[in-house]
Amino acid sequence: MTEEDPKQEHSDFAGEFTEDGVTVLVDIFRPAGSTGGWSLEVIDQDEGLTVWEELFATDREAYEEFLATVERDGIRSFLEEPETPLH
Repeated sequence: MTEEDPKQEHSDFAGEFTEDGVTVLVDIFRPAGSTGGWSLEVIDQDEGLTVWEELFATDREAYEEFLATVERDGIRSFLEEPETPLH
């Protein structure tokens, strides 16, 4: 993970996630000091970026959406279509 932007609050759920030999970086964040929604992004091993367009009410909801996507589509789905907005 790169050095944290002091203007962003990162969730405790953010971090590396590995399944079937594939590791991705899950980034869940919102503006520092905000009570607004949480953004969800996944960065793959080749630095491809997958971004959810919607904001999540809680960081847990964002992480659960990530897990549901892995369960439904597989971890390799993040390698197939970098820079594709979801939902």
